[in-house]
Amino acid sequence: MKQFILILLFVSMPTVAVAEIENIILIVSDDHRYDFIGFMDKSPEFLETPAMNRMAKEGIHFENAFVTTSLCSPSRASILTGQYMHHHQVVDNQRPVPEKTVFFPQYLQTSGFKTAFIGKWHMGHDNDQPRKGFDHWISFQGQGTYFDPMLNINGKHQEFKGYNADILTAQAIDWLKKKRKKSFYLQLSYKAVHYPFQPPKRHEKRYEDKKVVYPETMGLTEKNYQTQSKWMRERRYGIHGIDHMETGHFDKDPVPNFEDWYRDYCETVHAVDENIAKVMAYLDESGLSENTLVLYMGDNGFELGEHGFYDKRDAFEESMRVPLLAWAPGNLRGGQKIKQMVQNIDIAPSCMDFCGIAVPEAAKMDGKSFRPLMEGKDIAWRDHLLYEYHWEWNFPAVPTTLAIRGERYKYIYYHGLWDRNGFYDLETDPVERHNLIDIPHFQEKIAAMRQQLFKELGESGGLQLPIHPPKGVQFYDRKLKH
Repeated sequence: MKQFILILLFVSMPTVAVAEIENIILIVSDDHRYDFIGFMDKSPEFLETPAMNRMAKEGIHFENAFVTTSLCSPSRASILTGQYMHHHQVVDNQRPVPEKTVFFPQYLQTSGFKTAFIGKWHMGHDNDQPRKGFDHWISFQGQGTYFDPMLNINGKHQEFKGYNADILTAQAIDWLKKKRKKSFYLQLSYKAVHYPFQPPKRHEKRYEDKKVVYPETMGLTEKNYQTQSKWMRERRYGIHGIDHMETGHFDKDPVPNFEDWYRDYCETVHAVDENIAKVMAYLDESGLSENTLVLYMGDNGFELGEHGFYDKRDAFEESMRVPLLAWAPGNLRGGQKIKQMVQNIDIAPSCMDFCGIAVPEAAKMDGKSFRPLMEGKDIAWRDHLLYEYHWEWNFPAVPTTLAIRGERYKYIYYHGLWDRNGFYDLETDPVERHNLIDIPHFQEKIAAMRQQLFKELGESGGLQLPIHPPKGVQFYDRKLKH
């Protein structure tokens, strides 16, 4: 049975004081989709996430958290700068961060906070050297490895034996133990749950006998594709498609079995949760939980068969929605749910707000602090959000995608190909199976959302699409249809 969380109506919550928060820990996982947490209704019944469940029970669950670009490096840059991709210019996983970029921990550092970054950085794929804004640095090149990683510790490389997430967590706790009396900001960024999903040896086959429920939009049927964009069906046969994965006996690619792969994902999520529990346990034991805010989020979502995909990048809900939890037992009332749409660009201004540091005008942050929402204040908030993804030479199956998502409707514009755009009613069609782009009844609404999308992106400079020289490997080969 699912675990039920007490829901307190947002409109009736009294103001909650959080002035005593002195430290912040931001835990970021990779490719963890929003609904694969034990307390979520759509989570697999067998998935165990007691630490995340505890965070929600004793803290706050942001029910509608999104990224502005569903791709590792651009999203992580947005978290650290508070900016859209078109402003920070980290447009794919190959490009380094522009030299003049300012990360929000730099403002914390100059205000007297001790800062540390431990884990996956990824911006500048082959560069693991310490970055600006952090007193303590531990990272690795690119995606890193799940086992026996080589870590760059403050500029010096050291080999470790064991599971990546376990090692990073141990390093984080070791840094917390050595911390003196200064307030601190710690970012702990896991490689997990990134593909190929690899749990620690202790959890391999943990869910081996558990039933996998296939997504209803996974099947190659008329119902699923009758109104959809053509590129979606074509993607099924590319590197991130189900029909590339499920191939015949003569295919020598190292493609997994869908159900094994699905279970591996869940086992890897469980390992992330296990490590979050270690951090929470140390905070409790040390007394730091009384004045520390812990935020947990995914850097982007991930499709597990929906629409025939296994990846992110696109503007569908499983791709652009992420988990976001806040835990501060000494300061936050438990069991709260925040329904307003928040984004990864809100992390930077929110953390600075909690640290009592005003966001300089020069920072040019696109996000805004969600601290007032956490305090139960009745403030004006966004009723829509923007999404952008630029076509990658490395993974050419997904077109340049611009989208605007409201509380009910979503409009998606695909640039540079002969195809139909997308328009979905999330209230009547939450799985986004039925594209309503050609329905006469919605043409006025579609036109209004399209106009708003391009107006806001245009005013923000988001219509200048970059073209870069190819870099890295291109996965362009599609399987032939059976």
